[in-house]
This record gives sequence, C-alpha cells and structure tokens, in this order.
Amino acid sequence: MNDHIEEPYLLTPGPLTTSRATKAAMLRDWGSWDDDFNQVTADIRTQLLAMAEAPSDEYACVPMQGSGTFAVESALACATDPSGKVLVLMNGAYGKRAAQLLATMGRAYTTLDKGDYRPPQADEVAARLQQDPAITSVFLVHCETSSGILNPLDAIADVVRTQGKTLIVDAMSSFGGIPISLAQTPIDVLVSSANKCIEGVPGFGFVIIRQALLEAGKGRAHSLSLDLHAQWEYMERTGQWRFTPPTHTVVAFQAALAQHREEGGVPGRCARYTRNRDALVKGMRALGFSTLLEDEWLSPIITTFLSPTDPAFEFHSFYAALKARGFLIYPGKLTEVESFRIGCIGQLGTTVIAQLLNAIQDVLADMDVSLIADLSSPSGSA
Repeated sequence: MNDHIEEPYLLTPGPLTTSRATKAAMLRDWGSWDDDFNQVTADIRTQLLAMAEAPSDEYACVPMQGSGTFAVESALACATDPSGKVLVLMNGAYGKRAAQLLATMGRAYTTLDKGDYRPPQADEVAARLQQDPAITSVFLVHCETSSGILNPLDAIADVVRTQGKTLIVDAMSSFGGIPISLAQTPIDVLVSSANKCIEGVPGFGFVIIRQALLEAGKGRAHSLSLDLHAQWEYMERTGQWRFTPPTHTVVAFQAALAQHREEGGVPGRCARYTRNRDALVKGMRALGFSTLLEDEWLSPIITTFLSPTDPAFEFHSFYAALKARGFLIYPGKLTEVESFRIGCIGQLGTTVIAQLLNAIQDVLADMDVSLIADLSSPSGSA
C-alpha cells in the first residue's frame, strides 16, 4: 500500500494513484496480435466475469478501447432497441451524458431527473414504467460521482425485472470497490472502466452483458469502432481486439487485478475505501465543512463538500495550494451550490487521509478562511 512514488496523490474518481507494481507492468512492449497478449485479454475477461459473479454461460465480458464513456456508448448502442425507448435515471452529470449519447444515436428516451443529489426511488421508477409502456430499457448510474451518491441499485433492479424491462447499469466508479453480484441482482448490462476501483490506468472500459442481449444487438451500432457485438464476435473467433488495443494498459490491468485479489477482492477493497471515507468525512466535519449528502447516501468512492461561505475562500487557490503540498482534489459539478470533491479510492489509506486533512487545515489558515456553522447542506447533513 505504501509503494507510492514521489508524485501527487490523486484524490479523484479516476484516473487515480496506482501502485509501483501496476506502473512496472507497463515497462514491457507487447505485440497486439501475439498469443501471449491474447492470453492476457482472455484472462482479464474471465476474471471480470468472476468478480461480477456473472455466470459465464449467461454473460459475456467485452473490453472496449477508450475512456469509460466509449464503453457506455457502445453498450447503449448494442443493448437498446432502436425501436424502443430508454428511461434514463439521472441525478448528476453521467445520467445526463447517457441521455446525450442516446440523443446522438437517435434513440428515443425519457428521463427521471432528481437534480443534483437526490436518489431515484424504486417506487418512482415503477410508476414511470407503468405510466409509459413504450419504455423498454432503464439506465442507472450506480455511483454518481458528480455528488458522490450511491444510488439504490438492488431495489431499482428488482422493479425493472418485475416490469420485464432491460436494466443497463453504469458501474464505472463502483465496480470492484462495492459488491455487485449479477447472480443475485438482475442486471442485464454492467459497464465499468480500468482506471477506477480495480486501480488500473486509463485506456479501456468493459461491458458485462447478457449473451442473448449481445446477440440481439448485431447490426444496431451507429459506429464502426464502437460496435460492441462486432468486438465480441471478433474476440470470440480470434482472441484478438478488432483494432489496436491499449496493450500497456491491458497488462497493467492484469497486474492490478492480481493486487485486487491479494487485498481480499471486492470486500477487502470496499473496507479500505470505507475507512478512507469515514476518516475523511470525520476530519472535514471537524474542520467545519459540511457534506452535500446525508450519511445514508455517502459512497466510499468520492465525497462532495460544500465550499465555505467565507469570501476569502476561492477554489482554484485552494486547489493550487493543496497541489503544491502533494494532493490533487476535484472541482465541484453541482448546479445549486458551490462545492468540491475528494476521492477515497486508489492506492491510499487513512495515513494519506490524515496528511491531507493536515494540509487542508494549513491551507485554510494561509488563506485566512474561517469555517463557521452556517455551512449547512441542502440535504440537511451537518
């Protein structure tokens, strides 16, 4: 855990701080069509299905080059019927991005928009599905990092299954760090990325999808390079990626998966991230900050804090001063209030969180910022 080299800690939702072992895996060059590299691809596909507890006779894992959004776009294009309609559950930027992707594809959709930080509730989803029988699919962001909220996946999944609809889950920032079992929770499509809770580096995402749905997606893609069915079919037939893969990223991800297992898998990683979050929230509240969210909605991935009302506080100066002390945090992404975000994931533990809290206290003193009790959250947290 303490093998971090001398560079800033990335307290963000990803890319994030990686280990020496993950970095070292990228020092070798690989042939993209070589059998050795094909075996790496096959291995990570198998491991990801196992991590998701997805039966291999029902689901397939398809890696896709690019950022996580590339994988989300490829999944939406494949898994949504062009003649159907998608209900997009949104309470932040990534639900909005899914709607934008569907609009770009020319797919029909409707939204349940809860604003900046309120979670969609299962009864609300059930009501929308009953009111609009044209809806064929539901899209949910599990952990919406705009606010840090962890949305109620299991309850919504049960409603979607009961109504006979397809559930597509953006688990970009939760998979690998928060338990998700496709054997227990009725999810049809799950999308995530290499550079999140598994602690790899950016370069590809992956889609875990029911094979029947994948097969039904043949010919639906609006893009040659983002054709998920074609990528899957080619990998199944040849063991290779259709187009040049991010070889170094893929091999680094295999190294990251090994470290993930050594830490105790998803439960072990979730426990560390939760300790990080608890130490962070406790320390920030002790300094006078308020969280945007009530405790029940706080994820162990990233936490949004309300900016001080003191006019002496200016985020860019605050950010730069923390960067100079070795910590990169994240700006806010809310429309209603000024805020900033601090991530809990990556190769860091509570020792780093304590160092960060000390740095924040020093920076606030240097800025002559006074934190007072009127930093109350819209959601009522203190």
